[in-house]
Amino acid sequence: MFDPLSLKYDANGLIPAIAQDATSSEVLMMAWMNAEAVAKTLETGRVTYWSRSRQSFWIKGETSGHTQELVEMRVDCDSDCLLVLVHQTGAACHTNRRSCFYTAIRDGDEVEILQPMS
Repeated sequence: MFDPLSLKYDANGLIPAIAQDATSSEVLMMAWMNAEAVAKTLETGRVTYWSRSRQSFWIKGETSGHTQELVEMRVDCDSDCLLVLVHQTGAACHTNRRSCFYTAIRDGDEVEILQPMS
């Protein structure tokens, strides 16, 4: 059985988690998890992060309705980063965009490549 404590967390007890759409492979967002958030995510199937600003758990979509259903959690080769494959409902970004990665650097300029969802 997988033990979340086997992961390598930073000095604050956190590990980066990259959320990716399980169907399209689109990279949606990056957030932080602690061992308890990892365990809750695996137990419930609802992706749970650790909010550094609020110092509390954050279940994606709990207030917005833009949920992330866990399909699979993957651990990188160093056990210090997670890839969370999800079924995303609605926007993943708090700016109401599908992905948090909506700004590209092209020819030295920032270019907005995703508009907010309507």
